[in-house]
Amino acid sequence: MGEHPKTYDVIVIGAGHAGCEAALATARMGFGTLLLTANLDTIAQMSCNPAIGGLAKGQLVREIDALGGEMARCIDRTGIQFRLLNRRKGPAVRSSRAQADRSGYGLYMKQVVEAEENLDLGRAIVDRILVEEGRVSGVVTEQGVRLPSRTVIVTTGTFLRGLMHIGLTQEEGGRAGDVCVKGLSASLESHGVRLGRLKTGTPPRLDGRTIDFEGLEPQHGDEDPRPFSFSTLKITQPQVPCHITYTNEKTLDIIRSGLDRSPLYTGVIQGIGPRYCPSIEDKVMRFPEKVRHQIFLEPEGLDTNEIYPNGVPTSLALDTQIRFLHTIPGLERAEIVRPGYAVEYDFAFPTQLKPSLESKGVARLFFAGQVNGTSGYEEAAAQGIVAGINAAAVLRGEEPLILGRSEAYIGVLIDDLVTHGTEEPYRMFTSRAEYRLLLREDNADLRLFEKGYDRGLLSRERYDVCERKRRQIREVLGMLGETRLKPDPATQARLKDMGQAPLKQPIDLKQFLRRPSAGVSHLPLLGISLDGFETPVWEQVEIQVKYENYIEREIEEVERVRKFENVSFPAEFEFRELNGLSREVQEKLEEVRPANLGQASRISGVTPAAIAALMIHLRKRGSL
Repeated sequence: MGEHPKTYDVIVIGAGHAGCEAALATARMGFGTLLLTANLDTIAQMSCNPAIGGLAKGQLVREIDALGGEMARCIDRTGIQFRLLNRRKGPAVRSSRAQADRSGYGLYMKQVVEAEENLDLGRAIVDRILVEEGRVSGVVTEQGVRLPSRTVIVTTGTFLRGLMHIGLTQEEGGRAGDVCVKGLSASLESHGVRLGRLKTGTPPRLDGRTIDFEGLEPQHGDEDPRPFSFSTLKITQPQVPCHITYTNEKTLDIIRSGLDRSPLYTGVIQGIGPRYCPSIEDKVMRFPEKVRHQIFLEPEGLDTNEIYPNGVPTSLALDTQIRFLHTIPGLERAEIVRPGYAVEYDFAFPTQLKPSLESKGVARLFFAGQVNGTSGYEEAAAQGIVAGINAAAVLRGEEPLILGRSEAYIGVLIDDLVTHGTEEPYRMFTSRAEYRLLLREDNADLRLFEKGYDRGLLSRERYDVCERKRRQIREVLGMLGETRLKPDPATQARLKDMGQAPLKQPIDLKQFLRRPSAGVSHLPLLGISLDGFETPVWEQVEIQVKYENYIEREIEEVERVRKFENVSFPAEFEFRELNGLSREVQEKLEEVRPANLGQASRISGVTPAAIAALMIHLRKRGSL
């Protein structure tokens, strides 16, 4: 066995969205990092939908940015259509989404990775994880080269024993055109890592020149695109529309007729697929009453004719794919340039991880991304930056970064994974967060910039910008509370011109802004200048004023449950030895090994009575 002459602080296996964020984080925190990938031309590849963000996912991207990650800046420079979703709804559920130039996105991220100090990029397939005395010590590649490392982060995506399906045809690989990783699964299992099997899929790609866009409904982006990154001033690249079409009864009939060669419905595929992004054949069978399924025709970039038909992921036989597509309006002559397919792959059950994403069984071995059972680029990148920060924290001898459920969607994501686990691809939704109004997309910088700065990922300049914004928000809120409107004739006339109800008594400007029909845009009409403060400051002020009572209630609830989060279990705590707990509860607690009472209370089947019993035991030990 050959040995690499250099010992790294961190080796990251896999250069997808999780791997890039993890490697950039450790390198930017000053640690020598090696990022390994099987293909140097597919770094940060958008294997499926060429888009970033969406409901709840937009929040994740902005939180990654607030911590000092790269995803937001990458999409800001390569996005070709930006939209703010749920614009007419409350701020708690508004989310940004952007269509990306697929090749441009990967190229930008590769350039960032290649330019980063302390970060080496290498092409290799990892075959084995090396462990000495319970601690990771490096990796071995398929070529037999030993690479020593003080920590390892596994971000292998869909590549562990990846198997692709088109109809009843199978091909090894984690993605079309790429290899699968065979040996690493066995190596992980030999170190006690429990693996399962999941499945995901992607639609065929179409030649845009063969699509008839006439008569289809265009979907344009926002006129003034809103960037994802708090450091991006303006989106400057060209923007393009998408188009909408629908399936019909003929489409569904052809899909049903092809199920005899469907790997999903003939039992060939064993992995569990995503509940919230099912294949078109799954939609047809699970929702037989629904004939019309919406399809978004999304351009894959400015310099390609490829179109992504969002809404029809499939693993049906190629001839069936062609036939059903030709029944869809606008696609009657569409030609497939890349067939749709499904891919099965190994994942590691995430309850085997600490909240830091470090393995409970092997010290300094971290996992992030789809290997933990998630789906989506955003979920992967969020785990990647946290795993990177915490790998660096281990090397520094610092406490890990553990984001609470009231602090970030990233905190909700990781807590769900390590506490509840998953047996199907996990996707983030706003409904998963108890404190949605606190975890808005617009205030991600105010929530997390100090953490990013303290860990060394945000520059002093970005820190000062965020701190100035926070200071200005406080200043404006104070001004609004001190400035009063009186029911004098001039004020009443202005209110009438605005279509506002007259005053019955003096009120301050906060009270005025709480009116459902009033907004910051009305203040100049009342003689209040908006000069001196940027638009993001006024947006924050308006939200905080209008939703003040709701925000205060959520803060009170956070404080109520925080006492449980602050009660930690000793590392050697033996749940199986505790009296007063059922065998089922003991087993669940022993499997998850929660870090604190709060996490224990969120484990399925752990009752309030069990939590009370745990508190009694902790008091006896002097831990409470």
